[in-house]
Amino acid sequence: MEDPTHEPAATAEDDATRTKVRKGALLGAMFLMATSAVGPGFITQTTVFTAQLGAAFAFAILISILVDIAVQLNVWRVIGVSGMRAQDLANKVVPGFGYVLAALVVFGGLVFNIGNIGGTGLGANAMLGTDAKIGGAISALIAIAIFISKRAGVAMDRIVVVLGFLLIAMVAYAAVATDPPYAEALRQTVLPDEVSFLIITTLIGGTVGGYITYAGAHRIVDSGITGPERIREITRGSVIGIIVTGLVRWLLFIAILGVVVGGVQLAGVDNPPATAFEAALGEVGLRVFGVILWAASITSVIGASYTSVSFLTTFHDRIHRHRQWAVVGFIVVSGAIYLSLEQAPATLLILAGALNGLILPVGFGILLWIALRRADLLGGYTYPRWLAYLGVVIWVLTVYLGWESLGGIADLWK
Repeated sequence: MEDPTHEPAATAEDDATRTKVRKGALLGAMFLMATSAVGPGFITQTTVFTAQLGAAFAFAILISILVDIAVQLNVWRVIGVSGMRAQDLANKVVPGFGYVLAALVVFGGLVFNIGNIGGTGLGANAMLGTDAKIGGAISALIAIAIFISKRAGVAMDRIVVVLGFLLIAMVAYAAVATDPPYAEALRQTVLPDEVSFLIITTLIGGTVGGYITYAGAHRIVDSGITGPERIREITRGSVIGIIVTGLVRWLLFIAILGVVVGGVQLAGVDNPPATAFEAALGEVGLRVFGVILWAASITSVIGASYTSVSFLTTFHDRIHRHRQWAVVGFIVVSGAIYLSLEQAPATLLILAGALNGLILPVGFGILLWIALRRADLLGGYTYPRWLAYLGVVIWVLTVYLGWESLGGIADLWK
């Protein structure tokens, strides 16, 4: 995918344009990371957990955000300073291992992209009443149009930012309209009545697992925002991206909490988020839910497709040269599978979820090794020890997550 940030500046005006584009790319990377994490599964997961824990779910959100920040601070810094993508760094540490990491990420990204396109169809159905299959197909074509534009990088950055703000606005509206108990939610953010470590670990895996880990970091590499001199931009981008993710999750939680406190039963229903919004706001609520689901799903289609193909570029230089068409092909394959199936195959979804749980500690562990032992790959940059050691503590938790994800693979043989 061509990106204008790689073009040399010939004049002061061109240099100013370059700076503006680079800032736009950084903002796009923040929202690409955030919106990649906010997909159809994210919305359902948040709804179900809120129904289970009530206001106490706020504490789980807080902990997951703090952990996510620690992960992304390290991921963005190592990849950003080195100027190399995760799989290329992995090949430098263990020759050939980058290909394994790439294969895992691409497979998981493909399967989840089928679900993301399905989410756009369901969102279009709730928003406009269109057939879900037709809505999914049209949404896939919209995503393809973004990537075949002449300035695909800039178009992607702008679209994810606009849709990200739309998503926040719609969820914020719902959070106000359902009249939730704000004071109780704030209290239980720090003093919860109930703590579920399983839910906390599930949240962490859902917001920084699989391709999501690398979405924003790979975007800054493609945008040329790399090197030790860009540390402040890289750090700010990683933190703000996770904060945006946390903001959307908290607002969605607050909106659903208002419904739960109001006495609406969400347990056992086919579509808990749609039921919650419709129960609280009637027909308008269903339309608002449709906008939220569609925006969350199509930005996840963009994030999954872009990031997965950024891993494929390692396999052949031709893929790198024609990357935007590879992204288009990725979306076409995902869309074709979605249209050919009544629903995404459960076995593949279980396997993809399990692989995402395994990818996080493996890829993150390699990046931490580089931070602590391979300064040569960072251009001699002195990596903050406190940040690396904080990452190691979090890595232990991701190993636990990976171990738990093996249960998903075991389920395939039952």
